[in-house]
Amino acid sequence: MNVLMEFIHGFRRLHFVGPCVTFFGSARFEENHPIYHSTRALAGAVAELGFTVMTGGGAGLMEAANRGAKDVGGRSVGCNISLPSPQAVNRYLDKWVTIRYFFIRKTLLIKYSFAFIVLPGGFGTLDEFFEAVTLTQTKKILQFPIIIFDRAFHEELLRHLDHMIEAGTISREDLELIVVADEIPVIIDFLRRQSIEKFLLQPEVKRLPRQWLFEKA
Repeated sequence: MNVLMEFIHGFRRLHFVGPCVTFFGSARFEENHPIYHSTRALAGAVAELGFTVMTGGGAGLMEAANRGAKDVGGRSVGCNISLPSPQAVNRYLDKWVTIRYFFIRKTLLIKYSFAFIVLPGGFGTLDEFFEAVTLTQTKKILQFPIIIFDRAFHEELLRHLDHMIEAGTISREDLELIVVADEIPVIIDFLRRQSIEKFLLQPEVKRLPRQWLFEKA
């Protein structure tokens, strides 16, 4: 019952966020780090396309992405996680929800998104990345773009993916789901073609909340 109520809480809170691009990334990068600045710029460009920027709602690169969206007047949302050492939400969010269970949080981060951008990060970021790849590979969700940002940081990961192909544990076609790019104009063009045009995305039409689901605008 707790799990069901948590899902309902998340769906109610995030129902009207519109088409999102979700940024997966570490909470540990400080504001003065170059990747913070490049993430902020990338998120701003994504928001200017009309997407809502979604993150895990915390500090570091999550904050940078949310901040970038706010820089250009875009919409910024977060799906925070409740931890033994509380993770405060960043101050660049229009709307957020705090979730107790990681698997529910991942569902919410993926449910509303038409693309995923993987930033430098740790175990949690890789968990989210492989969740999105697996769901796309197995056609549990549509083939939304998955973009790895910062090739230098992810060099070992990319090498390991090649090793998995050589070992026969994945196919080369599986890597067609993933794009590696460092240039913001390249990423924006890719999102325009593979998300907006491919899925015929339109500006969100405002709907009234459905009271029987206890939805809130």
